[in-house]
Amino acid sequence: MLRLCSHIHISYGRFRVFSCKHSKKYIHSSIPIISQKITSLSINQTEYAKTLADSLIQGNRYSLARAITLLESSKAERRAEGQYILDAVIKHLAHQELKTGKFTFRIGLSGPPGAGKSTFIEAFGGRLTGSKPWNPVINTSYKSYGKQRLTLDEEHFNQEIRKLHRVAVLAIDPSSHTTGGSLLADKTRMPELSSNLNAYIRPSPSGGNLGGVARATSESILLCEAAGFETVLVETVGVGQLEFAAADMVDMFVLIIPPAGGDELQGIKRGIVEVADLVLVNKADGELLHQARLIAKEYSNALKYMRCRRPNWIPKVQLVSSLTGDGLIEFWSTAFKFHQSLIKSGELQRIRKEQLRIWMWTFVKEEVWRRFKNSPLILEKQKEIETLLFNREIAPGIAAELLLDIDHRKS
Repeated sequence: MLRLCSHIHISYGRFRVFSCKHSKKYIHSSIPIISQKITSLSINQTEYAKTLADSLIQGNRYSLARAITLLESSKAERRAEGQYILDAVIKHLAHQELKTGKFTFRIGLSGPPGAGKSTFIEAFGGRLTGSKPWNPVINTSYKSYGKQRLTLDEEHFNQEIRKLHRVAVLAIDPSSHTTGGSLLADKTRMPELSSNLNAYIRPSPSGGNLGGVARATSESILLCEAAGFETVLVETVGVGQLEFAAADMVDMFVLIIPPAGGDELQGIKRGIVEVADLVLVNKADGELLHQARLIAKEYSNALKYMRCRRPNWIPKVQLVSSLTGDGLIEFWSTAFKFHQSLIKSGELQRIRKEQLRIWMWTFVKEEVWRRFKNSPLILEKQKEIETLLFNREIAPGIAAELLLDIDHRKS
């Protein structure tokens, strides 16, 4: 039931969402229900989830992997345990931010197939975790294309590159339409980083969502942060359309492209470039270095005509070689500057709040759709309505309205 007047509510299943007239009353009356939903687990389930949450917060990798598995599960009882853990994790992270004033760094990495995203993560993650040395000399060939308003605190950054980071990588693979599992298995393409004790790599199937953004990725980010991984890299498939969802999960969105031109780059959507905070031209070494410079200049010129989505940041283009390591320290310098500017301006706090809002409504949409298609009344009427549709007796729009008009409260 859906009406627009202020005193009527939207009703669906067991949930009711009141309009503005009753919203405060409903929210206050819902607090005990929320607590009840969190604590509705059995005693054994509650003890298990509490033990797992405590262990995860202490940095136990097995507990982190298990908690992510629970949240990715299709079984309601397993997800309930995962949500119990997530509730504890969110409270822990809020306390840590308030206590230390420090924020984790979430970086999204996307790009077309063949751009070298996994190779870049292997090289960059190795430097952050200390298993590989940073190139000691900054190569002027790997300078940035484009100007910035902000200046870098060099001493602060010098301390940063000497620091050992714990890095989590959430590699979102395209899903197999047959098995539903991952196709690429990104972990096998990061052999050194996957064996690094300061790194955690979690390949995850996208669940069939075009663009490769898994439903549980945002929750996995929070779990990784609670386990002590202060830098989280989210690698997506890079097919284009749903990469915007990845941009809504992270603090900085980086587009990685190969040193190619013309038709080879036509697959990169203009919109993806517009949401990028930084464009990296990868494989800028050897015979490809000249071509990489040309592509960097082309993208730099194109970015000048695009509206900046950050108030204090102008997107730029940089060269990088995952093979030689050149350009990696320049990338981290830019990323570090970007993150610090967000914190100092208060923009990061605003971004995180907006992310929580977006995640909430994303989950609402998915849950409403799941309940709709699994409704007994829908399943009962579906075949009858589809028969009318296939016989050309009704149009698709009318068929949809017939399904939507079914009163789900009786189910």
